[in-house]
Amino acid sequence: MDWDKLRIFHVVASSGSFTHAGEKLYLSQSAVSRQIRALEESLNTVLFNRHARGLSLTDEGETLFKTAEEVVSKIHVTEQQLIEGTDVPRGELKVTTTSGFGSTWMINHIRLFIEKYPEIHVQLLVNDSDLDLTTREADVAIRFRTAHQLDLIQKQIAVFHHHLYASPEYLSRKGRPKTINDLDDHDLITYGDVVRGPSRDIDWILNREDGEKRTPILRINSIYGVLQAIKSGLGIAALPDYLVKGSTNVVQILKDFDGPEFPAYLVYTQEARNSRRIQVFREFIKKQFKGSQF
Repeated sequence: MDWDKLRIFHVVASSGSFTHAGEKLYLSQSAVSRQIRALEESLNTVLFNRHARGLSLTDEGETLFKTAEEVVSKIHVTEQQLIEGTDVPRGELKVTTTSGFGSTWMINHIRLFIEKYPEIHVQLLVNDSDLDLTTREADVAIRFRTAHQLDLIQKQIAVFHHHLYASPEYLSRKGRPKTINDLDDHDLITYGDVVRGPSRDIDWILNREDGEKRTPILRINSIYGVLQAIKSGLGIAALPDYLVKGSTNVVQILKDFDGPEFPAYLVYTQEARNSRRIQVFREFIKKQFKGSQF
């Protein structure tokens, strides 16, 4: 197979349309279409189903895409190894983590890493859904639940604690709960998307001792949004302590009651384990976490 056509096929399959692929390849839509048609003719098979909404891979196309994905991934790893062939770590580093952690703790600490390794170009991707490290959507992840893929390396680097918080205005208006059972009579705010949430059991505040569930007054699919709702006086929520640290107009309630602990993991692929960029980032994060209270 012609490598140039295979490369174009990979971009088209990833993009889902000739137009978007052309934008990434700096080629016209017709030029991309001609290259794909030529590849299909050389293989004597149809690789894409063409329809009004775009393109979808045929079974044969799926098979070829898996191979192309492996080839592109290996080329990317080799390229980074060649770039990192000096003692100075360099190259692009895409770091993904949850929106709450990424937009608070990471933003406050990543500057130290950038200053120490100016030749590493950091891209921070905040997303509560897990990006796929095996397809290079990101190079390394900080997650608060174990990864599903068995071929990923994951190292526990910290344990995060959750407690209950409210604003002074809310407590003045609705009263301060004295026991966990008192939450039955209070307005609760939760994350609201337990499937794609940043950690398991994130809505533990809804669990009652009798096995039933409390009903929240509001669900927000943003941890930072939950914090803002608390500040507005809307209700009580369970939040990670790192997010609340330094915040005004927020107080901890039921201080004797500890919520569940959430371990944090540093996750990367087997192929990336020898990457100098990954190695120095791993050591940086471990050092920063060691000196932080969560």
